[in-house]
Amino acid sequence: MNARRAAGAALGTVVLLGLLAGVAVTALGVRVDGTSMAPTLHQGDRILVAPGSAGRAHRFDVVLLRATGRDALLVKRVIGLPGDRVAIVSTPEEPFQVLLQERGEGPVRRVVAPQWAAQVHRTGACCGPDGTRSARPELRTVPEGAFFYLGDNPDLSDDSRAYGWGALVRIEGRVGARAYPVSASPGIGNRPALEEYRGSVP
Repeated sequence: MNARRAAGAALGTVVLLGLLAGVAVTALGVRVDGTSMAPTLHQGDRILVAPGSAGRAHRFDVVLLRATGRDALLVKRVIGLPGDRVAIVSTPEEPFQVLLQERGEGPVRRVVAPQWAAQVHRTGACCGPDGTRSARPELRTVPEGAFFYLGDNPDLSDDSRAYGWGALVRIEGRVGARAYPVSASPGIGNRPALEEYRGSVP
C-alpha cells in the first residue's frame, strides 16, 4: 500500500470513528433542557451518566433524577444526604445561605458555590418538614433513603424547595461528563465547598 492509500485509509478511519462517537453521544447522552444548572450546564448540552451510579449519591455530585411525583428527568446538584441537617437562611445582604450539618453532628457550616452568589437575587427560607420552602429558616434532617438537592442557578431552579426530599432510588445516575458541545470542557466543575458559618443557627 502506497503512502497516499495509507493516508486515505487513516483519514477514513478517523471520519468513521468521529461519526460513531457522534451517534453514541446522540444515543446515550442526555440533553439538558432549561437553565436551572447554569453556568455549570447550559441549555442544549449533552451529558453522560456514569455507569453503575443509579440509586447512589455523593455530596455535591450532579445527578440525573426523577423528582417525587414527577416523571420528567431533572439535572440537579446533591447537597444533603440521609442524616444531614440542612437549611437556607436569607438576609437582604445575603439572600441565599445554604447551611449543612453533616450527619447531624458537629458544626453547622455554610455551603459555598461562587455560581450561586453571582446569580441569586430572590430571598427565601427553607426548610419545611418535607424539605420544601418555609416561612422561616429551620434546620431539617434529611430522612433515610432521601437527599436534598438544588440547582446551580437557584432563582430559576425547581428543586427540593419545590418538590421536597429526593428519593435515592429515583436517581438515574451521576453525571460523569459533558459530551457536547465538544468545545466545552468535558468536566462538570463548579463543585461547592464548605466553610465556617458565623451567623445564628436556625
